[in-house]
Amino acid sequence: MNDAHHGLRMRRHLLRGGAATLTVAGITALLGSRGAALAQKRNANAAQDVGLLNAAIALEHEGIAAYTIAAGSGLLQPAVVKIGVTFRGHHQRHRDELVRAVTALGGRPAAARSDAEYATALNAGALKNQTDVLRLALRLERGAANAYLGLIPSLSTAEQHQLAARMAGDEAFHAAILGNAVGDPIPADGLMFGA
Repeated sequence: MNDAHHGLRMRRHLLRGGAATLTVAGITALLGSRGAALAQKRNANAAQDVGLLNAAIALEHEGIAAYTIAAGSGLLQPAVVKIGVTFRGHHQRHRDELVRAVTALGGRPAAARSDAEYATALNAGALKNQTDVLRLALRLERGAANAYLGLIPSLSTAEQHQLAARMAGDEAFHAAILGNAVGDPIPADGLMFGA
């Protein structure tokens, strides 16, 4: 029996096994170097996705901290605190979904810093009244909406695209509410985000 015939019989045997789990080495043996290249590309995509999703987790940590700091600042009316706490809950849900996505890819989710570090980074000490707090929140929400829109084409899967798009929608919603609260006029032109 020649080597080609033996190789064909081996492939058929492996494919009929059905329950056998193929490792990267097994796939490489079946598909040759093309299989190895596909596996390497998949691993590279996963590593890139982990990095991008971790950057989004870092944004969510910052948003959670900003709303926590604002709620405890004493600068906000009770009704505004309630809205901020609701928005913080949205950011916590975003963070949790992103953590799940990073973990599913085999990555380690980005850790949060302390609220004191975020307060320094956000220059929270310069906030003197409710309008200052709302303008900071508005700036962060607009930035987050744009970040998620920019993230979508860089991610690898349709599921990740949908997750980033849904989060961009939440951030744009937050920005609309905050813009209204500070009295910003409705923009005359469309396509306000993602440019």
